[in-house]
Amino acid sequence: MFENLTDRLSETLKSVTGQAKLTEDNIKGALRDVRMALLEADVALTVVKDFVDGVKERAVGKEVLSSLSPGQAFVKIVQDELVRVLGADTAKLNLSQQPPAVILMAGLQGAGKTTTVGKLAKYLKEIEKKSVMVVSADVYRPAAIEQLRTLAESVDVKFFPSDNSQKPVDIANAAIKDAKLQFCDVLIVDTAGRLAIDDAMMDEIKALNAAITPAETLFVVDAMTGQDAANTAKAFGDALPLTGVVLTKADADSRGGAALSVRTITGKPIKFLGMGEKIDALEPFHPDRIASRILGMGDVLSLIEEAEQKLDKKKAEKLARKVSKGKRFDLEDFRDQLQQMKNMGGMSSMLDKMPGMGGLSQVAQDQVDNKMFVQMEAIINSMTPAERRNPDLLNGSRKRRITQGSGTQIQDLNRLLKQHKQMQKMMKKMSQKGGMQKMMRGMQGMMGQAGLPGGLPGGVPGMNKRR
Repeated sequence: MFENLTDRLSETLKSVTGQAKLTEDNIKGALRDVRMALLEADVALTVVKDFVDGVKERAVGKEVLSSLSPGQAFVKIVQDELVRVLGADTAKLNLSQQPPAVILMAGLQGAGKTTTVGKLAKYLKEIEKKSVMVVSADVYRPAAIEQLRTLAESVDVKFFPSDNSQKPVDIANAAIKDAKLQFCDVLIVDTAGRLAIDDAMMDEIKALNAAITPAETLFVVDAMTGQDAANTAKAFGDALPLTGVVLTKADADSRGGAALSVRTITGKPIKFLGMGEKIDALEPFHPDRIASRILGMGDVLSLIEEAEQKLDKKKAEKLARKVSKGKRFDLEDFRDQLQQMKNMGGMSSMLDKMPGMGGLSQVAQDQVDNKMFVQMEAIINSMTPAERRNPDLLNGSRKRRITQGSGTQIQDLNRLLKQHKQMQKMMKKMSQKGGMQKMMRGMQGMMGQAGLPGGLPGGVPGMNKRR
């Protein structure tokens, strides 16, 4: 997300950062580039004007002129203005009421509303430790109710059955009654979407909202529709007392215009980002962290939180004990690491959140995609337990058997073995004094071997050029 905007802003701010003194002229040029970057990202014109005016007002004042490092101060101003436009504070769900707290989901058809209900149910159950029930009040779309039932089963939350012959208000009221009897903390109500906004749709959802008085009314919108997402959200906001917005398909939106427009145009906070198709691909929206990500400064806090939630702690502790005792890092350990990386969204997702690595994430996406991890796992799975524990056993005939079993080539297997050797060396260095510094140097080599040109940022040709 935000790749295009990050590239443009990074280039612009780089030209200002080195300035010993900021003048009207070099600020004017930088602001012009910032304006163009935002417009190309499909940010709404009113939001662009407000943003640039805010930066200009602070940049030409004492705040920058009196700074010992004017260029750095200018970057800080841009970051602060981004945070302001994105919403300043993290907006959490308000669930502090008599259970069940009802969350009403609204939005157009195709925005990913029903899938988001499943993702939100999983988030509330696993992260917020809530007892959750879901219900579908979508009596128009074929298989909508069955889709939600399947999602509820996959995330292990309660599902209240409904059918197409019922009225949405009756469905919701019956679900609330049942949620009380089952002592559920939260009830999420999925509603019908339309291909476009129409009076009948708005009247129906207004009546539903008035009947159940939800704690949260969230508007679900496709981030890839750019500033249209903000305009659609505003139309819903004028009809409903929205409490927040969920931006779906944000991982596929390289421009980021919707995220920068929605908050200003609607006055409603973005509460979650849908970052992929997987059922756990839902992230709370933190304006300060997103601003850092846009400026290529990374998002280490989100990376740490994601690791705590998604990594297998027992496997990590087992590997740490093994390495600390000087035991060999074998191919079974290597397979575990590949699976952990996949759980974290792959290499590109991790790089996107690391400071200074934003540009590399697209290179990783292009050259080291998850298909490669799947292939590597298939190769390891085609080995016997003895071969995984001791790769030195792999002679010519064993290699042919493994590649035939995994549908790969000998060169694919040899590349994997070479990468494993690199990882093995890194793990050995970690158990020694000064291990972390040695490990980082090893990572550079690993990334080069994995297909990334030249390793980390300094060695990637053309990384500082605009794409």
